[in-house]
Amino acid sequence: MKKSIVLHCLCAIFATSHSQNKTPIMSKSIQAPIAAVKPNISEKFGEVRTDNYFWLNDRENPKVIDYLNQENDYYNSATAASKDFQTALYDEMKMRIKEDDESVPYLYNGYYYITRFETGQDYPIYSRKKGSLEAREEIIFNCNELAKEHKYFQLSGLSISQDNQFATFATDVVGRRIYTLNIKNLKTGEILADKIENVTRSSTWANDNKTIFYTRQDEKTLRSDKVYKHKLGADTATDVLVYFEKDDTFDVSVHKEKSKKYIVIGATSTLTSEYRTVLADAPDGKFKIFQKRVRGLEYSISHFGNHFYIVTNKDKATNFKVMKTPEEATSKENWQEVIAHRNEVLIEDIEIFKDYLVVTERSNGLNKIRIMPWKGKAEYYLPFESETYTAYTTSNVDFETDILRYGYQSMATPASVIDFNMKTKTKEIKKEQQVLGGNFDKNNYTEERVWATATDGTQVPISMVYKKGLIKNGKNPLLLYAYGSYGISMDPYFSSTRLSLLDRGFVFAIAHIRGGEDLGRQWYEDGKLLKKKNTFTDFIDCSKFVIEQKYTDASHLYAEGGSAGGLLMGVIVNMAPQLYNGVIAQVPFVDVITTMLDDTIPLTTGEYDEWGNPNVKKYYDYMRSYSPYDNVAAHDYPNLYVSTGLHDSQVQYWEPAKWVAKLRATKTNDKVLFLDTNMDAGHGGASGRFEALKELAKEFSFLLDLEKIKK
Repeated sequence: MKKSIVLHCLCAIFATSHSQNKTPIMSKSIQAPIAAVKPNISEKFGEVRTDNYFWLNDRENPKVIDYLNQENDYYNSATAASKDFQTALYDEMKMRIKEDDESVPYLYNGYYYITRFETGQDYPIYSRKKGSLEAREEIIFNCNELAKEHKYFQLSGLSISQDNQFATFATDVVGRRIYTLNIKNLKTGEILADKIENVTRSSTWANDNKTIFYTRQDEKTLRSDKVYKHKLGADTATDVLVYFEKDDTFDVSVHKEKSKKYIVIGATSTLTSEYRTVLADAPDGKFKIFQKRVRGLEYSISHFGNHFYIVTNKDKATNFKVMKTPEEATSKENWQEVIAHRNEVLIEDIEIFKDYLVVTERSNGLNKIRIMPWKGKAEYYLPFESETYTAYTTSNVDFETDILRYGYQSMATPASVIDFNMKTKTKEIKKEQQVLGGNFDKNNYTEERVWATATDGTQVPISMVYKKGLIKNGKNPLLLYAYGSYGISMDPYFSSTRLSLLDRGFVFAIAHIRGGEDLGRQWYEDGKLLKKKNTFTDFIDCSKFVIEQKYTDASHLYAEGGSAGGLLMGVIVNMAPQLYNGVIAQVPFVDVITTMLDDTIPLTTGEYDEWGNPNVKKYYDYMRSYSPYDNVAAHDYPNLYVSTGLHDSQVQYWEPAKWVAKLRATKTNDKVLFLDTNMDAGHGGASGRFEALKELAKEFSFLLDLEKIKK
């Protein structure tokens, strides 16, 4: 169940030959920094672990900051000769972007809402028009103005009051996902004095236009654990604690139902859900438990008419089913089946309209959108004919419509927003992503889905795209990407920036490895806890497959992953370093044992159902057997580019920093090893759309340099 991530090149773009008489731009002669060794001894289940770089776990220590700056200086010096190429790549990617772009407007409560960008600006402008797209534009927020004094800026959690007069919004100016909640009077433009610090971005209005529910997090662990109620104009010190979640494996959220009838508090962990509701017209009432938590019971709720509709795994429905219950009797014994469980089809989500139920499904690794009229007319699926694609519902905030808005894209097809009339079965493409520069034609690229055989015989799909005319001779550079955790499916998607690789002869591929939900819920179950190693061996087997099928060979194969996908990168370079010429590990979760044993680190306790609790020996032993930091060995490693953010709240910066320090002291070859720390950002990297391109240019330059492609 899910609720559920650009100039026409001035020089010729072509697949450069990979002759060996050229040398990489990256310099190996510059001395890399060596981190001080300060042994820290720990013991668990009789095993003594020595961590020589534990001291890096202190962002307030000037020596730590000095070391990170030394690593950045080393990276910049070692790649100095490629800076012009990085700039050219940045310009090339930027020039493909339509800078003065805007979203497809959607109608909500009498206003059309639009997000747009202006030429040369990094940040979005949020605006609206009353009643008609021809009406005067009302600027809600110009984030370019708000971001001027900050190196990092993010505005999120925008929520509009029922009378359309006020907006709550959350801002983060550090990158650590600790927000400040503010309220704006949209009639006067005034930012009210009701300023609330150290919150999440989750907030919603009751129907009285003066009561706001918002969530707070634990100051140390950053776990979202409290829901508060604020009255417009009141002293924030008097805000009422509505709900506190004691179980440190759960997070809380708050939202208003699409029907606008209920405010809902959600408390969820990896395996278990629990919701509470109160009438949005009576925000001072008592929240009622919808269905009390039962370990292993997952459900989500959507209100419609006199019922709630529920997507749930009740009664061992591994791939979920849809049920409903009267709004006055919501405990599970009252739930009635609407759509039965199917072993081959994962139900991901539902959208409710007055005349239709729309179900987002997944089968054989592909998205399906199912249209079900309430009044018994024949149901049907939207037709998608591509071999590999992504389809998804988008902004559908209105019950009283026959129009379903959905998105569609593939690895060669730019993203489109489509309005589909569920009654007439006609569609209107509202917008297709523009790729500027004059030379893009999706027909110049081939996309396909192939299947690799894993070690245990499981068939693992791989989606790939490359320039037409590619010859499978084992000489093509190939970048293999994957994530493989938390049941997050890594669907094939279009990227205009990726063209900078494809047009230079690269194959780009996504390995749909276990740990995601790409092939259903069991695909996730078979890639977590004591089956986590399937994630890693699947990726390695996919790597062997693309080599065996002569898409590439080990001297031209590259791997990339971030966060939990960065853990994947850390494992594969320990297990099968000989398969890869280079690896990009973005904000990698590589110090699994130390992190999971420290329940003061953000997000740790909520991860026990994903990775296991290392305070239990069987989980400790299993994690210990694959944790990248603990398994660094004296062998040859591929070229490595490792990135992190100093303020990362998801994966603390010291994990990649320690990992790189240990690799430097242990590995037996002289291939390049870079640690690149963004000192002004967190888990998501730079906040501006163009600043993010500079980070991507670094990664592409790393790959292209290893391929000896210099223009």
